[in-house]
Parts: sequence; C-alpha cells; structure tokens
Amino acid sequence: MEVRFRNATAEDVPALQKALEHLSADLGDTHHGTEADLLRAGFGDDPIFGAILAEDGPPSAARMVGVSVFTPLFSTMRGAAGVYVSDLWVSEDMRGQKLGQRLLTAVLEEGRRRWQAKFLKLNVYDISEDSRRFYERLGFAPVITETEMKLDEAGCAALRGER
Repeated sequence: MEVRFRNATAEDVPALQKALEHLSADLGDTHHGTEADLLRAGFGDDPIFGAILAEDGPPSAARMVGVSVFTPLFSTMRGAAGVYVSDLWVSEDMRGQKLGQRLLTAVLEEGRRRWQAKFLKLNVYDISEDSRRFYERLGFAPVITETEMKLDEAGCAALRGER
C-alpha cells in the first residue's frame, strides 16, 4: 500500500497524541503533553508548530504510520530560515522502508513553502545509536561548536524574578 503524506489538522489531534506517546515510550521518556496542549499550540489562533502525518490504507480507514512535528527557526548567521524537527516517529512495522527520510523530506518541503527554509535542524538522544546512525546516513552531522542549553519552567520563573 502506498503511504500518503499530509498536514495534520485539529481533527488529527487524538491520533497525533497517540503517535507522540509511542515515540516517548520508544525513547523511554515520560510523556507529559496532552491532546489539549496539541490543540492549543498547533491548531489555535497562532499555531506554533506544524505536523506532517504519514498514512497508509484506504483513505476511509487510514492508519497513521509516521509523524513529524516541526517549528520554524531563523539563523542570523546563515541569513536564512530553517526548520527544527522536534519529533519524528515511524511505526515499528514501517521502519527500514525509508519512511523517516520521506517524512523529513516532506517537512523540508513544507518549511520551504511556508518560510523559504534552507536547512533542517534536530536533536538526537545520545543513547539512541540507531537514530544517530539513521540521521548520519541522511547527511546530518553533529554540531560540535554548539552546546544545547535550556531553562526549565522553574528557571524561567526565576529569570522573571518570580519565586
């Protein structure tokens, strides 16, 4: 069966949530996001992410077999927009069929359409050797001149002077 790609809509939130829960489980993470979070952040008045779905089966009974969640970013150094891929999940039975590569290509094309994106960026867990090899086969390379840093919710409150 041929896999179809499309942009997620608000009606897809339950299936998107399930796919992201599978991704968290695959990574050994606790999944904290909810359907309400996805609906508000991705499909409200000012969406802050997009998602591409990969489906197989007849349209009337389509099965989600992959998903990628992405956001825009801008690099002043490059003078160009890019796409940050925050989540990429492929169902276990579809792995090894280049579906992840096709999802990333669909995200890049959507980023080019929306923001004239010229590059992709993502993070990969250090302990996920299979994922790292997958991305390296596609040409992704570690950025050794950067260290990812983040400020958690408590840190943000402290930065704002809140206790």
